[in-house]
Amino acid sequence: MPEHISKQFDLELETIRTRVLQMGGLVEQQILSAIDALTSGDVAKMEKVIAEDALVNALEVAIDDDCQHIIARRQPAASDLRMVLTVVKTITDLERIGDEAQKIARMGRTVHGSERYQIPRFREIRKMAEVALGMLRRALDAFARLDATAALELAEEDQRLDEDFASELRQLITFMMEDPRTISMSIDVLFIAKAIERIGDHAKNISEYVVYLVKGKDIRHTTIETIKRETLDN
Repeated sequence: MPEHISKQFDLELETIRTRVLQMGGLVEQQILSAIDALTSGDVAKMEKVIAEDALVNALEVAIDDDCQHIIARRQPAASDLRMVLTVVKTITDLERIGDEAQKIARMGRTVHGSERYQIPRFREIRKMAEVALGMLRRALDAFARLDATAALELAEEDQRLDEDFASELRQLITFMMEDPRTISMSIDVLFIAKAIERIGDHAKNISEYVVYLVKGKDIRHTTIETIKRETLDN
């Protein structure tokens, strides 16, 4: 490949990487806004999160289109092809994280927009959201720095988030059994907690794509022990 074409190709790859991080930043802000609106009862902010999901969707379509053009024009191979495939997979998970943020905002609108026996304090929800948001930030940082070792940390963090979700579920079931008036509220909170748990799953997926990009190894659907072996193996 002539040098000027090679440089142009490198620039195209760097551009789509930058756009992925831009999309990640937007999704991160959507989560922050959704949780803040949920805990404060700011319905206008909830509506803004719901409306701005269209921006996340548009970015996914645009980046995916860029990747298709790169494959058609450049016919990338080896690590360059893995980069393009990683981008395509990553933006899919980011779009789904955006959907979960929108879901949190929608459920918040339901919780605060109707007469309820009580409004939950969302203390555990905030804790779960902080964990999920931290996972997303580390996954995006791993993508930016091509850091395969972050996958192990996120896999372990995802296990803890799953345990937090199970704990919240047990607590909500207890509330509903003790006082049937809390059933409607508890079901809404359960949906919100599940959305946060799914954000953690998608963040973990992104970190696994980074391992594929850096090492050429697919570690999806594997145990933490396998991830540890693959990511720490030089």
